[in-house]
Amino acid sequence: MLRFIVRRLLQAIPTLLILSILVFAWLRLLPGGPAGALLGDKATPEKIADLNRVLGLDQPIFVQYFKFLGRILTGDFGSSLASGQPVLSEIGFALPATIELSVGALIIAVGLGIPFGYLAARFRAGILDNAVIIVTLVGVAVPVFFLGYFLQDNFAELLGLPSSGRQSSGLDATHVTGFAVLDGVLTQEWDAAWDAIEHLILPAIALATIPLAVIVRITRASVLDVLNEDFIRTAQSKGLRQPTIRRRHVLRNALLPVATTIGLQTGLLLGGAVLTEKVFNIRGIGYLLAEGIERRDYPRLQALILLGAVVYVVVNMLVDISYGIIDPRVRVR
Repeated sequence: MLRFIVRRLLQAIPTLLILSILVFAWLRLLPGGPAGALLGDKATPEKIADLNRVLGLDQPIFVQYFKFLGRILTGDFGSSLASGQPVLSEIGFALPATIELSVGALIIAVGLGIPFGYLAARFRAGILDNAVIIVTLVGVAVPVFFLGYFLQDNFAELLGLPSSGRQSSGLDATHVTGFAVLDGVLTQEWDAAWDAIEHLILPAIALATIPLAVIVRITRASVLDVLNEDFIRTAQSKGLRQPTIRRRHVLRNALLPVATTIGLQTGLLLGGAVLTEKVFNIRGIGYLLAEGIERRDYPRLQALILLGAVVYVVVNMLVDISYGIIDPRVRVR
C-alpha cells in the first residue's frame, strides 16, 4: 500500500509543474505584462520598465520561471492589490470558511446520495426510483445562485435560520482555529458551535444540490450494473443472506465509480462556492476569487488558481488511495 501511495504522489508532481508553467505564462501574456497589471491605470512605459527591473522581469525567461517557482515553493505569492495584505494571509483567513461549507455540502451530498441511489436501484422502475430521477434532474438543472436566493427568501425566516454570514454579529465567540464550528466545540461554547451550524445549513444545502444529484445517479447506475453481474447470482445461488450480499458484494463493488464521482465533485465545490459564498456573504475562498476577478487582483488570482490545482491533485490522489482500500486489486496496477 505504501508503494502505491508513493507512486501516486510522484505522478502528481508533473501535473503541478505543468500548471505552474501555465500560470507563469498567463501572467506574462497579460496586457502590458505583470508590471502593467500591477500598475493598472497608472501604467506608463517608463513606470513599466522601472517595475520590470525591480521585479526581475527583464531577465531571461528561464531565470524568471525558476525564481517564480522558488517563490511559490516558499509560499511567497506577493500582496493583494485590493487589500495590500499578503495573499497567503488572506487565503489562510478565508480557507476555514470554505472548508466548513464544503464539508457540510459533502455530508449532505454523500449522506443522502449513496442511500437514495442504492434504494432507487433496488426498487427500479418503482415510485421511489421515478421520484429520485425527477428530483436529481431538478437538482442538476437549478443554478446554485438561484437556489441560494430561493432558500434565503423562503426558508430563512420560515425555519428561523440565518440568511448570511458565518456567525451572529452579537455573539462573543472565542476564535482558535478559524473553523467556527470546531472552535465552539474546542472551547465548549456550545451556543457558538450551534450558531455556526445554523449559519451553514442553507448555504450547504445550496452547494450540495448538484453533487447530491450526480452522486445519486452514479450510485444508481453503478448498483444496477453490479446487480446484473454473474457473481451476484452465484452468491444468491449459494444461499447467502441478502444483507450479506448487499454489503459485501453489491455496495463494495459499486463504490468504485462513486468514489471517483465524490472526488471530482469535491474539486468542483470551489467553483460552486464562488456563487454560494457571494449569495450568503461568506468570506471564503470563493468570495476572494470573485472579488479578485472583479478587481483584476492578479497576485490573488495566481495563488487561488494554484491552490485549486493542489486541491484537485490531493483529492484525486485520495480517490486513488480509496480505490486501493475498496478493491486491493487496484494496488498492483
